[in-house]
Amino acid sequence: MKLHLSSAAAAIVLMGGIGAALAENVIVVQPEQETVVREYIKREPLASVNLLGVELKLGSSVPDTVELREVPDVRYRVAVINHRTVLVDPDTRQIVEVLR
Repeated sequence: MKLHLSSAAAAIVLMGGIGAALAENVIVVQPEQETVVREYIKREPLASVNLLGVELKLGSSVPDTVELREVPDVRYRVAVINHRTVLVDPDTRQIVEVLR
């Protein structure tokens, strides 16, 4: 019985560590930046790139074949993939926000 409790406790500690590591990497896009991006997209519409099998969620990688557009005063780049606007970290090409 003690072995099972120790294993469970170790699993909880490991999962807590993973959660803490993920929390450190959370990127928060400020509402002001979202507004700037939305206004930019209205002025400079982007064609949607259709990518089969790409899940548009936080942390997903955007292929190198997708052009990322720079938006003035915003750190992240923008692309429209499968008719959804996404903000992408230009250094990692990971999605940091999927705009609704």
